[in-house]
Amino acid sequence: MESDIRFFRRRASEELAAANRAVTESARERRMILAGVFLERLKALDPGAASMDGLAVAERSSAFKWANEQSAKRA
Repeated sequence: MESDIRFFRRRASEELAAANRAVTESARERRMILAGVFLERLKALDPGAASMDGLAVAERSSAFKWANEQSAKRA
């Protein structure tokens, strides 16, 4: 059985990847919100989790900043 920490880390990663593939801005934002929820839960379980795939866990707003940077790179 998968641990909670591993589950939240995996789900956050999946949502970030889905946000990166999203076609519309609203879909990307929804995926980023979900990723933020999973990252917050991961942070609550594992306070030592400082980053994930270059994304700071500390603030949800940093997830949006990261996504905007990724979108700019694609354009």
